[in-house]
Amino acid sequence: MSHAYAIYDVFTQTAFAGNPLAVVFDAEGLDDAAMGRIAREFNLSETIFLMPPANPAHSCAARIFMPAGELPFAGHPTVGGAIALSERDGGPMDRLMVIEEAIGPVRVALHGGAVPYAEFDLPRLPEAQTPVLDTGAVAAALGLAPSEIGFENHVISQWDAGVPYLCVPVANREAIARARFDEAAWLAHFDGFDPLDVLCPYLYCRQSVGHDSAFSVRMFGPHHGIAEDPATGSAAAAFAGAIERFDGLAEGPNAWWIEQGIDMGRPSRIRLEATGRNGTMDAARIGGHAVKVAEGRLLM
Repeated sequence: MSHAYAIYDVFTQTAFAGNPLAVVFDAEGLDDAAMGRIAREFNLSETIFLMPPANPAHSCAARIFMPAGELPFAGHPTVGGAIALSERDGGPMDRLMVIEEAIGPVRVALHGGAVPYAEFDLPRLPEAQTPVLDTGAVAAALGLAPSEIGFENHVISQWDAGVPYLCVPVANREAIARARFDEAAWLAHFDGFDPLDVLCPYLYCRQSVGHDSAFSVRMFGPHHGIAEDPATGSAAAAFAGAIERFDGLAEGPNAWWIEQGIDMGRPSRIRLEATGRNGTMDAARIGGHAVKVAEGRLLM
């Protein structure tokens, strides 16, 4: 049996930037162990496996694997998987899709153009959690001074919009570029945890390289098989909670471009939008472009 696959660079309009994604089509014959082996073989931050949906009104079902295990939901696989399926099937690019992920149905809007764009509604709005680490522990694990953690009214916070993250405000762009993740120091605070349950730090600052970026961010996850991620849609979804708490939301539409991957040489651009209603977040979505860079067949 063989399976067609494609490699997409996601959250970029340029090949060999953004976050690479492996998309495996017609994956219904693969079991958990096979999906895990394939994800480790590709050795990308995530691989998405597409298969027929349980609900025939939906576009497909999907399972998402990191090299270290499965995720219930992720951003760049949702964007890249939707674009890849639409391009493979040759249907109209400007349309709505629903992808069945482990977290539940995810609604995706596709937009055509020279480089296709997809945006999805968050399947779960960010929920606040009590931060598991304090400023001193976080600073030590990042090789930064405690005084470089936080800016304005922003302090460390923890949010879950499907996948939990520790959102770490960093004083400026110079400090965030200088951060170096000490995995051993980080894991020492999670003794006895399953590696997949260990939070990843999501660093952010207001200073940016791109003139239209509202935030510059980094995300480290070597305990998940991802030394550093070039673009993390699920973390941007969680980060929406930090923006709401510390910056507030205007009534109606709010939108930000988030840059990531700058310090890896893989610049990425993630669009985060949120709707404010009566002082709270009523809805939010993540969007970005994707470019196909390779295709082939898995021989199994």
